[in-house]
Amino acid sequence: MKLIGNYTSPYVRKISVILLEKGITFEFVNDNPWTTESNAPHYNPLGKVPALVTSDDEHWFDSPVIAEYLELLDIAPALIPREPKAALKMRQLEALADGIMDAALVSVREQQRPPAQQSEIELLRQREKISRGLDMLEQFAADKTLSAEPLTVANIAVACAVGYLNFRRVSPGWCVDRPHLVKLVEELFQRESFARTEPPKS
Repeated sequence: MKLIGNYTSPYVRKISVILLEKGITFEFVNDNPWTTESNAPHYNPLGKVPALVTSDDEHWFDSPVIAEYLELLDIAPALIPREPKAALKMRQLEALADGIMDAALVSVREQQRPPAQQSEIELLRQREKISRGLDMLEQFAADKTLSAEPLTVANIAVACAVGYLNFRRVSPGWCVDRPHLVKLVEELFQRESFARTEPPKS
């Protein structure tokens, strides 16, 4: 099994953590989808990572789809509930975390443009999305809808989203007034799977 991605993508990190937690052996193929030399379009016509290549040469892309595929392999630990509505609620939490990643990524790309070409309106719009998303996650962490145990696709996605905010210094001060979310991600970051997938410092 091959995972096509790069070391800084929070979506790739999510899948890497799932693979590690399930003890699935995989080859990591480092690929920067933003370069013209990228091989990502060979695996995903949208040119995005992550993409997963199975031993049968099946290509799976988009992190929620890959997570679902890995769950279908029926390898412990189970990270998505069997009961359909419980699974749907968990996938909605995953979607919320992925949406925070989306907004953070748009912010990073916007800030990489020349200063004169950056849109403050767009940056503000993304900051507001992130803030509202984090506020909801804080509520879910406070009422235990989200917790560090048992490990799930949802709390993995949440930790990867927060890890990306920290890594790219998007929304500095996000942890102020969100103590339950801070505690949640701190517990998850202590797991070996998160330690092994931490983005490079440089």
